Amino acid sequence: MDDAASSKAKAIPINADGLYEKHRTVYARSVDGIFNNWRWAMVVFTQSLFYGLCWIEWSGRQAVLFHIVERKFYIFGLVFWPQDVIYLAVLLVISAYGLFLVTAVGGRLFCGYACPQTVYTEILMWIERKIEGERPARMKLDAQPLNPRKLRLKVIKHSLWLLIALWTGITFVGYFTPIRELFGEIAAFDLGPWEAFWIFFYSAFLYLMAGFLREQVCKYMCPYARFQGVMFDPDTLIISYDPERGEPRGLRRKGAAAKAQPLGDCVDCSICVQVCPTGIDIRNGLQLECIACAACIDACDQVMDKVGSPRGLIRYSTENALAKHYTAREMLAHLLRPRTLLYSSILLAIIMAAVWSLAHRVPLKVDVLRDRATLSREADDGRIENVFRLHISNTDEAPHRYSIEVSGIEGIDIVGERQVEVPAASSKTVALSARVEPGAGKRGSNEIYFDVRAENHDKIAVHEKTSFFLP
Repeated sequence: MDDAASSKAKAIPINADGLYEKHRTVYARSVDGIFNNWRWAMVVFTQSLFYGLCWIEWSGRQAVLFHIVERKFYIFGLVFWPQDVIYLAVLLVISAYGLFLVTAVGGRLFCGYACPQTVYTEILMWIERKIEGERPARMKLDAQPLNPRKLRLKVIKHSLWLLIALWTGITFVGYFTPIRELFGEIAAFDLGPWEAFWIFFYSAFLYLMAGFLREQVCKYMCPYARFQGVMFDPDTLIISYDPERGEPRGLRRKGAAAKAQPLGDCVDCSICVQVCPTGIDIRNGLQLECIACAACIDACDQVMDKVGSPRGLIRYSTENALAKHYTAREMLAHLLRPRTLLYSSILLAIIMAAVWSLAHRVPLKVDVLRDRATLSREADDGRIENVFRLHISNTDEAPHRYSIEVSGIEGIDIVGERQVEVPAASSKTVALSARVEPGAGKRGSNEIYFDVRAENHDKIAVHEKTSFFLP
């Protein structure tokens, strides 16, 4: 076994049976640097969207609302109904291919910068540092027996954690129940059972996952860590330690002759391990626990600055770049390879198709239901009559008046309401009957069509097929 493998084996304590890793509390050290700034920029961006979108109004309603009770999804100017489930499928496909592309290019960038587990863990850890202090202070505090100071700090920390968790739970439910109505129900102590359940469940889930489990979620619960390997290849950007430059590692002694110390650039300070939120040593190579947050890069660059060595001992690189000593230009050129080009092409095609479909989407849906109790009957005027119910859904942001016509059999005519007004983002059911002369069509089922058209809006029209039964 080589030195790196031996070091890695010693770094992972296991139980007597050797079946699982023994849990060690990770006290992550804070770090400053460009990647830490990017990570916090993503925290601010994602949480501004999450906490803010539910408060934006659009045409007198909540801009983003997935109204389960009304069975309508509002996303700014778009209104989606249960019949629009195809768009949900398209969104899932786009998300999947987007994840494949990002992973093939840059590894677990989503995990390190935008995953909710990472984001909320960063927020709760920031609170923990502000209250309990930096890594040594937190370790010392946890090692102490319970005393008034420790109790006070722990109560303050967990109170703030619970407050953020509760606010997040309320916000989450506010996307399914209008947020202003939800706050009114909370103020009146009149929460519905499902709203109360999801608020407290989501709050408890966040408090537990981001406050206590933290890296264990990434290491044991998240499936992404397990199958990421099949999406990596030797040209995928990953957090990499350069062993040719760093080994053999060791501490420097001031004033010692360079020849007397044939050491690499790694000073073996272990700061890269201390700042890692999952507690791994990146010098042991790529590991499934690595979430690509780049905290170790920021920490190592600061150490390199202090000892006078060039930055980049730990950096974003690829297996091929390290092995073949690619320049930055050559490494970036290898990112455009068949896999990433294929993912990009498929993703672009799906997005363009989805955008085209949304742009040409008719804001009108019509469902035609026949009266199955009576297939046909003879009307008072001697004609054959079939009864239908038209469920008309206006998915537009404005009310419309629709005209109804029928065709398909010579002489077919509508008896009943021919025009109907439907408010914005609403639906209405219309009962009507269609009549034809006996012998106008073949016996049995005949295809007919209902044409529902918005007055003064020729492009808002639906041509819906159904059947007319003749005895």
